[in-house]
Amino acid sequence: MNEEELVSYVDQSKSLLESSPQMDEQNTRRKIIEPLLELLGWDMLSAEVELEYSVQMGVGKKKVDYALELEDTPVVFVEAKGADTSLTSGHRDQLTSYMRQTGVDWGMLTNGTTVELYKRKRGGQRPDEICLGKIELDGLPERIGLLQAFSRDSIESGDSESIAENVETTRRAANTLRENKGEISTRVAAVVTDEIGDAVSQTVQDKAKQFVDVLASSLERQGRDEFPLEGGNGGEMKPGGDTDWVPGRGKDAIAGTISREDLTGPSNSQVAIFPTRTSGIQFLKENNAWGFVRVGQDPDYAAFYVAGGPMEIQYIASIKEIIPAKEAILARDQESYTGDEADFEPGDQVVVFEPGSLYELEDPIRYKNKAPQGRVYTDLSTFKNASTTEDVI
Repeated sequence: MNEEELVSYVDQSKSLLESSPQMDEQNTRRKIIEPLLELLGWDMLSAEVELEYSVQMGVGKKKVDYALELEDTPVVFVEAKGADTSLTSGHRDQLTSYMRQTGVDWGMLTNGTTVELYKRKRGGQRPDEICLGKIELDGLPERIGLLQAFSRDSIESGDSESIAENVETTRRAANTLRENKGEISTRVAAVVTDEIGDAVSQTVQDKAKQFVDVLASSLERQGRDEFPLEGGNGGEMKPGGDTDWVPGRGKDAIAGTISREDLTGPSNSQVAIFPTRTSGIQFLKENNAWGFVRVGQDPDYAAFYVAGGPMEIQYIASIKEIIPAKEAILARDQESYTGDEADFEPGDQVVVFEPGSLYELEDPIRYKNKAPQGRVYTDLSTFKNASTTEDVI
């Protein structure tokens, strides 16, 4: 792949998208995504490209849109969405959970108009999936060096690792400059002052700070487009538990206990309170999520009133996102959830929690006179100060 070929690909793709701005997933795959993979050296008609590759997730199986293989082993996973679909943190979690589950080091998420590139970083106590770049279609030729990391030749030769390391090193350098700007600028000014004398020391000090800013900005441009994998919409929660959560039957997503006083976030953060029976707690534990519901608002927290037993608001979690149930990665097949535990219906949603944010309350809100018969909303301040359920319903 060279820059001229990539420019031609971009022009052709833009023309196709302009004529069909709401292009669905099937057409996006065939007309936009697969030609890009071909440019990267992957023969779509060969045995090295497997469509709908099965990945074991919990007790069920999920399908990766494309598995790019070398020597019969997947080395790159590609998740494809339609140009009519915006990429979400749920899509990113979907891809990175597949990578984590199988040990695949490279991942691409794209809807044809945006390409997100991921690397599974090894080392430390556990591997971590990081985003190397988020590239819009128009910007692909400018980022050909990074895109090359996902070519067949680069992955086979090991050059991909060097490209990724350069990106990470550049970002670390920029962050270090930002975090230690005062100390670094003082040392730079001292070196210059030693050479030219103290007469202009103040000017040198001011310029040294500007120099550090310019250098950090330059490095950031080199390693631009980094963004966090985690989602969230305003609420915060004290971290804990397994922050690398993968749903699985028998697992327990509850990170521990927390007092309402220790809940953090703006006082006007919205808390959605869901009723459940004790049987529904299993769904929370094995999925770090709640389903199947239809939520019309955008709450920051999900809290759970447990009926038929404790009769109290007993659990709370910070909401990461609310997604269509069909997109959710769950411990079991969706259709297996029935009855009191949860009841799947097409069109339902799943409320996904921030990893490590599901807690049992040390000071649950006990029942008095009123209990939620359906979902109700309150604010975080009211929730923290409530004496009984009557105060929040």
